[in-house]
Amino acid sequence: MASKRIRWWIVWTLFGSTVVNYIDRQTLSVLAPVISRELHFSNTDLSRIFSAFQLSYAGMWLIGGVLLDVIGTRLGMALAVIWWSLISMLTGFANSVATFGAFRFLLGFGEGCNWPGASKTVAEWFPAKERGVAVAIFDSGSSVGGAIAVVLIPLIAYHFGWRYAFYQSGVLGLLWLTAWLLIYKPLDRHPRVTAEERALIVAGRDTPIVSAEKGMARWLALLKQPNVWGIILGRSLTDPIWWFYLFWLPKYLTDARGFSLKQIAAFAWLPFVAADLGNFTGGFASGFLIKRGMPVVRARKWVCVVSSLPILAGIPAARAHSPYAALFLISFAVWGYASWSTMGLTFPSDLFPQDVVATVTGFSGLAAGLAGVGFTLLVGWSVDKFSYYPAFFLAATVPMLATVSVLLLIRPPRVEGVQPAAS
Repeated sequence: MASKRIRWWIVWTLFGSTVVNYIDRQTLSVLAPVISRELHFSNTDLSRIFSAFQLSYAGMWLIGGVLLDVIGTRLGMALAVIWWSLISMLTGFANSVATFGAFRFLLGFGEGCNWPGASKTVAEWFPAKERGVAVAIFDSGSSVGGAIAVVLIPLIAYHFGWRYAFYQSGVLGLLWLTAWLLIYKPLDRHPRVTAEERALIVAGRDTPIVSAEKGMARWLALLKQPNVWGIILGRSLTDPIWWFYLFWLPKYLTDARGFSLKQIAAFAWLPFVAADLGNFTGGFASGFLIKRGMPVVRARKWVCVVSSLPILAGIPAARAHSPYAALFLISFAVWGYASWSTMGLTFPSDLFPQDVVATVTGFSGLAAGLAGVGFTLLVGWSVDKFSYYPAFFLAATVPMLATVSVLLLIRPPRVEGVQPAAS
């Protein structure tokens, strides 16, 4: 049966994959206080395990993006979810820094495909004025997945043991696979899309479907464009902040604030809810500005500027006397980050032809992932040698440079026969 809103069904399915993705990756972070005590891991050991995931994850943003542009989103996403689900279940058998690091490295190969695939799908299925909200929907799955993980994982670990938490994470991905195969097909051959919806999507496109260059020349041409570097620098200077809060928040609450596993389950979900609100703040704010006549790229930039200000709350968070005041300030900072991040993930579909959106997203993900590896290792060393404060300070201030990069480098695309609007 045809539907006038099949694009929204598809993006909510992508939301589901992101939720599962984050439950999988957050399982180790939530259980880090328990596992590190049982297996005698230091913060430096944990940083190496976390970085093993980030390294392969970063590589698959690029490799996975190119792969998805070649084999298509339907098959590529299916293979990725099967892979990461099986690896997540195998992690339940790990018992050393080496085995945890190996399984987390393998996990990153699958999970790195999720965002290039989702960004490519949004470019294919949504007109420009709806992309901000569409990206907010699928990207908010990271916050929802993180919030679910900090509540669900401690409960499973408490009642059944921490290894069972890894098993259930993998099962969720295999359940999601069924929904994906039933709902998603490319726009040009989806049996349930109406002519009206297809016309709406096609009329609302502001970039070509196919790029002019082919083969290797296409990738080299991309790397010469300031827009690509604006996206790369923007994400490289903001994503490590998310990794910091994602990986280290449960350990920070245990080490610096004295939280038990039950208290983590009771309170550590708050920053993830704030991030979820931030995703939709960025998406709806940019959509609001665009509907009122502001050029698309200028609207995205304004949201980046405003969103960078709450991120500074990370500085007083580290010095707050009350743990609950610290959690509030962390949540405020994460809200700003998530709003900024939604714009960072939307830029590729605003600026580039559909057949290279996943690749551009992959370039930025690779660079951001490598930056995240470095920052994660720095955090582990800093916590063991000094305190958490240097990491909080950097997490609050570095995104200002990301915003400057976006303002200076990103410009509206030039479409043949159409003059670009002012940025």
